[in-house]
Amino acid sequence: MEALGVTFICLAVVFGLLVLVIAAFLLRRYQLGRALGTFDASIRLPPRGWRVGVCRYTDKHLEWLSLLSLSPIPRFRFLRSSLEVTGWRAATEVERVSIQPGAIIVHLTYEGEAFDLAMKYDVYAGLSSWIEAGPVIGIGTWR
Repeated sequence: MEALGVTFICLAVVFGLLVLVIAAFLLRRYQLGRALGTFDASIRLPPRGWRVGVCRYTDKHLEWLSLLSLSPIPRFRFLRSSLEVTGWRAATEVERVSIQPGAIIVHLTYEGEAFDLAMKYDVYAGLSSWIEAGPVIGIGTWR
């Protein structure tokens, strides 16, 4: 009977840890969703597939945070003045499985390297406006 009690306690501890990890992910998702300047966006860098995450605007950067991480540090950080929107398109049937429903694919370049973000169209309008309205970085130059 004692071995059964130890097994039950071990299972209870594992279940409790699992519940705490799930609660931490949900709390992080809630906090990211409530912050100003954040939006859902999946990212695809050329050799890899889609990754689900959240982007947030700062004054000089666009940051991408993974939803499958508890880290407060952004996985990717793009300098606003070095970002360029090169176009957008509708998602293909294959891509719709990997990204949020109703999203479009936005093609961007950062310091000469291309990548894609999947986001809603209204978020795309805000992102392109934010990039184009960038601050002056030199005398007589815009962006």
